[in-house]
Amino acid sequence: MEHYFTIEQSSTAEFKDRGSKFIAYAFPMAEANEIKKVLAEVKKQYPKAVHHCFAYRLGMDGTQFRVNDDGEPSGSAGKPILGQIDSKKLTNVGIIVTRYFGGTLLGVPGLINAYKTSAALCLQTVPIVQKPVLVNYLLEFDYNAQNEVMQILKQCHCEIIKSELNLFSVLTIGIPKSREEEVIYRMKDIYTSNLKKILF
Repeated sequence: MEHYFTIEQSSTAEFKDRGSKFIAYAFPMAEANEIKKVLAEVKKQYPKAVHHCFAYRLGMDGTQFRVNDDGEPSGSAGKPILGQIDSKKLTNVGIIVTRYFGGTLLGVPGLINAYKTSAALCLQTVPIVQKPVLVNYLLEFDYNAQNEVMQILKQCHCEIIKSELNLFSVLTIGIPKSREEEVIYRMKDIYTSNLKKILF
């Protein structure tokens, strides 16, 4: 897999059913611990809401995900939200759906529909972007090679994650998977550079 689909900005949408109001909030995320921070902000924004259900999917292999029904019947909220993320083949995305109870019980089918529809509406309002899968490397090079190194990184659309530019510089870079061999080959021509793959 050389590309993946995600969102780069957040969006909100509302859905109402028999008095209950559902407010969906979709946002880009890179790490699992980010959900706590966003959830805290949403709870602060809607303090009188009865449920804050969520789902997210992270990573390229699709194995890192979580669903939370937050007191709703099991499987009636988190799973339908995740289903909408998956239906658009997205990753590195989280969605929180906040519910204000309107006095009428919706039943499990009604809840599934409400959480699913809220998440779907939310994803309809935000642009979906295609991004290259990046492979992380540690790149060390002599100061004299800086211009040459930077030119290769720019031409091959590499992402600089972290940089320490000194007489002997160290960069953490993300190389698009489709350009990995090219970057390795071109860096070998710069005799003062050293490229190491970062294994997590």
